[in-house]
Amino acid sequence: MSAATLATPLAGSPGPLAAEDLSMFGTDPWWLILLKVVFCFAMLMVTVLITIVFERKVLGWMQLRNGPNRHGPWGMLQSLADGVKLMLKEDVIVKRADKVVYVLAPIVAAIPAFMAVAVIPFGPAGNEVSVFGHRTAMQLTDLPIAILYILATASIGIYGIVLAGWSSGSTYPLLGGLRSCAQMISYEIAMGMSFAAVFIYSGSMSTSAIVEAQGHRWYAVLLPVSFLIYIVAMIGETNRSPFDMPESEGDLVGGFNTEYSSIKFAMFMLAEYINMATVSMVAVTLFLGGWRAPWPISTFWAGANHGWWPLLWFLAKVSAALFLFIWIRASVPRVRYDQFMKLGWKVLIPISMVWLMLVATVRALRNENYDFQKIVLYVGGAVIALLLLSFVYDVFRDREAKREQEQAPPEPPFDPMAGGFPVPPLPGQTLPPVPRRRPRRHGELVGNGPAEKTHGEEADGA
Repeated sequence: MSAATLATPLAGSPGPLAAEDLSMFGTDPWWLILLKVVFCFAMLMVTVLITIVFERKVLGWMQLRNGPNRHGPWGMLQSLADGVKLMLKEDVIVKRADKVVYVLAPIVAAIPAFMAVAVIPFGPAGNEVSVFGHRTAMQLTDLPIAILYILATASIGIYGIVLAGWSSGSTYPLLGGLRSCAQMISYEIAMGMSFAAVFIYSGSMSTSAIVEAQGHRWYAVLLPVSFLIYIVAMIGETNRSPFDMPESEGDLVGGFNTEYSSIKFAMFMLAEYINMATVSMVAVTLFLGGWRAPWPISTFWAGANHGWWPLLWFLAKVSAALFLFIWIRASVPRVRYDQFMKLGWKVLIPISMVWLMLVATVRALRNENYDFQKIVLYVGGAVIALLLLSFVYDVFRDREAKREQEQAPPEPPFDPMAGGFPVPPLPGQTLPPVPRRRPRRHGELVGNGPAEKTHGEEADGA
């Protein structure tokens, strides 16, 4: 597919554009840019404070117990009290740690989490708001490759976790850092391919252009597979339950942050919750219409997407995404690490590749002005042909496997005590049957001497 074809918007697709108009960015005075930076930073910090209390409240409600209720009205200042407590704790640095890397690791983990929000649109670029008499867009800046910038900043954050595990000079933090690195490699691929489907459909990598392209229908509806894959990938990327293996208390004590305390430990927690907010904002921007009002409201209210209202809709959608994080943590148990890696490499990545090919095929057919019925016919025929080929392959594979199994010599029975101590069976092995004990008679069971003979036994004796 040529570059010109990729740059052409989908025929009949809900959205304009392939050529982004970014001329409104970069023209603000320096004090207004600084004010926007402070606003983004403050919004993330307030979001973290509210999310921590909100999470503990919701978890308490779901688990039928009391949440925080001591600090402030209804316990709303609990996260602030926790932050003050962590700052006042003793800051310990272990002897075997590489002190420079040990101190820099929390900073490296936290700073990239703040950077991604710079290209998130909080309102329409063409509908500027007034700030102290100056008209400006409700977005710090935008780039023709804004989504690639978000992926780059998310990838940098993993260095902080890996370096924290390595620099601690301890085994369990090192294992936690390596686990987090493996998670990032595995799930970044599926996340990138879910983004690629959005690029192909919208014809742009600019965040403001992608939101504008969802004027008629959200991409969560048009690209449901990409949306679901991104939801799983963003939970794995943020090391949240049920994918919090880098911090698994059962086998890693506390993971990469085991040797950290005081403010450096708080930096890791801050980075985790900021990453939750960032990936939620990306999900809202790419798949949930961004700052646009939900469907029932936008139909009967013409001014729902003007002024400061888009910021309200955006924050409401982000709150719903954060609630999804909390809901999953409260209801889904932690998976094993091998199950988690198998899900990423053997399920999400193949599905992402097949779905991406399907989206690109439909896009190419639409650009060639094929009717929707013909597109459905072609795609459906290709899917049916693929299913038939896979069915035939499975049939012949099973026959070959059965033939090899019949010709193979029988394996010796599994002996769990062969090494001198009991071992569990491996996959494919079975334990030998345990002989049943003869049930004791009632008199022997209670210790009253020999039991009396039943009528049947007396008859046999006679």
